[in-house]
Amino acid sequence: MLNQEAIIERIRYLIGQQRMSQACFARRLSMDPANLSKHLNGKLPLTRGFVNRIAIDVGVSRDWLAEGRGLPFDKPSPMPDVAGVPAVGSAAGVPIYDIDVTAGCTELSRQFTTDRIIGSMQLPDVSPESVIVKVSGDSMEPDVPDGSFIAIRQVSDLSCIFWGQIYVVVLDDFRVVKRVRRHPDSRMVILRSANSCYDDMEVAVDKIRRLYMVEAILTLKLQC
Repeated sequence: MLNQEAIIERIRYLIGQQRMSQACFARRLSMDPANLSKHLNGKLPLTRGFVNRIAIDVGVSRDWLAEGRGLPFDKPSPMPDVAGVPAVGSAAGVPIYDIDVTAGCTELSRQFTTDRIIGSMQLPDVSPESVIVKVSGDSMEPDVPDGSFIAIRQVSDLSCIFWGQIYVVVLDDFRVVKRVRRHPDSRMVILRSANSCYDDMEVAVDKIRRLYMVEAILTLKLQC
């Protein structure tokens, strides 16, 4: 039997820890904010399936969320989550993760766990703090072809943007790979696709949750 009140408190802790509103947290779970409110107010029961859904989408420990055992995020990340925290390096090279950087809306830094590493690559001119992830979609073609891998490094200071550079931009509800352009309003940025079929996006700087610079684009061409 799940302890409903204890789980509700842990969910509220997650919402505060993610620094987002209850409505934004609901959208991260792809659910109606009104239904989440009912769960948190005890009007709808918390099922084990619902708890598992939060654990997967937020990247939190199921044992912690359901039973209060261990820590919410008990796997170390090889990338620094905040400035000053050293990354976990590897003599084998830059780690390659089984992660599609544009799929889903789970906090990206929480997905960089050791069980998702599928290999590594020596990239001499790429920062040792970088990781390699996959990109799907055609919005950045031809610069970043669909199915490419990119080496990315987290930017700790959002005021240090290299205008025109390609970044992974993490927002509350989604992640995108775009060129970041200067906006006439210093509080905004323009996210531009390489594919002319896609319109520019105007985003407030304070809505950007994480920013990762794309340091290398790796394409794989199979010969058969």
